[in-house]
Amino acid sequence: MSDTFAAAARILAGQTALLLGWRPPEFWAATPAELAAIFAAKAELAPPGVGRDDFTELLERDLNGR
Repeated sequence: MSDTFAAAARILAGQTALLLGWRPPEFWAATPAELAAIFAAKAELAPPGVGRDDFTELLERDLNGR
C-alpha cells in the first residue's frame, strides 16, 4: 500500500463502497474510529479461512475422487 494519505483514502473509500454501499459523502462524514469499528466488526463476522492442512485434505479428496 502506498504511504500517502490520498492512496489510503482511495482504498478505504472503495472498500466502504463495495462492502457497505457508501457514497463519498458518507465515507467522508465518518470518523476514523467509526471506520475502524465497522471493519473490525466485519472481520469478526467473516468465516475463518481454509488452513493449509484443510486445503491439502480437500485436494487429496478431489484427486482421489472421494
